[in-house]
Amino acid sequence: MNPALKDFPKKTASFLNKLSKNNNREWFEANRVLYNSDFLEPATQFVIEMGDKLIDLDPEIVAIPKIDKSIFRLHRDVRFSKNKQPYKTNAGLYFWNSEAKKMDSSGFYFHLEPKSFGVGAGIYFFPPDILKNYRKVVSKPTKAKELHKIVQALNKKGYSVLGKHYKKFPKGYNGDFPHSDYLLYNGIHGWYDGKNLKELDAGRAVTKIYKIFKDMQPMHKWLVKNLL
Repeated sequence: MNPALKDFPKKTASFLNKLSKNNNREWFEANRVLYNSDFLEPATQFVIEMGDKLIDLDPEIVAIPKIDKSIFRLHRDVRFSKNKQPYKTNAGLYFWNSEAKKMDSSGFYFHLEPKSFGVGAGIYFFPPDILKNYRKVVSKPTKAKELHKIVQALNKKGYSVLGKHYKKFPKGYNGDFPHSDYLLYNGIHGWYDGKNLKELDAGRAVTKIYKIFKDMQPMHKWLVKNLL
């Protein structure tokens, strides 16, 4: 195991906790060494190691261990926000299929907060062109049935499937076929809500999170095949 991951994500969560209590530029600049050692270095190594493993699930996966690539930046754009705190207090790490732009593509996501974490796979929010294509696909009963079987399998393993948003069927579509409720989604992704960071202690983070990603691969694979 790379030394940077020995205490991941415990040390990273601890840094985020400190940042949440000192969310200002002065504290951040004074603790930039801590940011590098406890946030950036382990996040970078995690992306490298997880990227190597995810190739087995999707040969077209993108894993770039840099800020604004697979590692979401902590700095917030506060120009048009009521919340003027300059930093996010969570970490986000993302691996996406190269057939589409980063935030338009299906991918695998790890979310870390000071006391909890989340693991997901799919598309969080469909951009307009992909939403249009998604509706055409799931309006076909055979495709809706395929997707429903994937959702059922994830539910049986204890995962949630999120993204149902609309209350009415989109114009030009109706609900007169089985599983038509998937037309009410504006994105779709599997999700594991980790309440206890101890699940990832003792160097188990990469192994544990990869197992969840592997469980969710059918959702990712269906989206890539049908939408990208």
